[in-house]
Formats: sequence, structure tokens, C-alpha cells
Amino acid sequence: MVLEQALAWADAALLGAETLRRHGSTCLIHRRGLLLRRRLAGRRPQPIAIVASRSGRLPPDLPFFRQPLQRWLLQPGAGCQPAPLGFQRCLGLCHWSDGLAQLAAAGVARLVVLGGAALAADLLAADMLDELQLTLCPRLLGGEHGWLPASARPPASSWRLRRSRRLPGEEILLHYERASGP
Repeated sequence: MVLEQALAWADAALLGAETLRRHGSTCLIHRRGLLLRRRLAGRRPQPIAIVASRSGRLPPDLPFFRQPLQRWLLQPGAGCQPAPLGFQRCLGLCHWSDGLAQLAAAGVARLVVLGGAALAADLLAADMLDELQLTLCPRLLGGEHGWLPASARPPASSWRLRRSRRLPGEEILLHYERASGP
């Protein structure tokens, strides 16, 4: 439910190509009330799915390409013209600030980042995130499966816990926001 609410808020959802390769698809909004609110606001039922990929090569048989949403590709350099098969748009990326400015110019004001670890690390290193919402599950992951590589973790003093909430399934949501001062 928390993830669907974040998607309902967003104009677009950004995910890394490796995460997409591993999972095969992206998350969708299913709750009728959230879909209705988006429709009444004149928005698409689903946010645009933006895939960040260095190569732009994704298996064409991924379920992602059959999901009912608009797909954009974000690639280093000048981008690609025309957009690769399965994508409606392709944007170039030299630096994250440029890429986010291009997205804003294309009408993406509210962007949710779905993952993975390399994408989150890049965005944190570029100082491009305003909030973090982490869900802790009973199954703990470590090593290469952490939410960020150890070398990319931001200093704890740069983030403040805004709230925590217990979720169904023995999960806990931690909502952090950027600290405003020292």
C-alpha cells in the first residue's frame, strides 16, 4: 500500500536497468481509489516508468514491456533517436542534475525512485534525493544485497527520521528527509 501511494503521488517512477532485468517488471497501482484520484486529476492511470540504463539493452521478452504504462529510457550521453523498441521516449544523461532538468522540462515534477542499489547510490552521490522511504522486512539482506553499497552510504547526519510506521507483514517503514542544517 505504501508503494502504491508513492506511485499515485508520482508523475514518473525511475528504476535501474539491472533491477528491471532481475525482477522483470515494475510496480503498478492497483487500488481503485488511487486510480480514481489520478483519473479525476487528469493524470494517466500509471506513472511513466523511466529506466536508467548504461547500455539500453533489455531483454524484449520482459513482462515490463507488456505492462499498461508509458516507458521512457534514460541513457548516458546524447540519448537515442529514435527510442528503442518498447520505449516511447529516450533521453540523454550527462549528469543527474541535467537528466532531472530534462525530466522536469518534459513535465515530470514528482519522481519516485524504485531502485536498485546502484541507482540509489548514484543519486545520493549526486545529492539528488530529498527523501528516503525504507521498508525493513523480517528477512534481512546484507553484503551485495544491501540497499546501498557500503562505500555509497551518506553520512547519518545528513538525514533525519521523519516518522516510522508498522506495516502489515511485520514490516516497518522508515521515512527520512534531508536535514536542513548541521
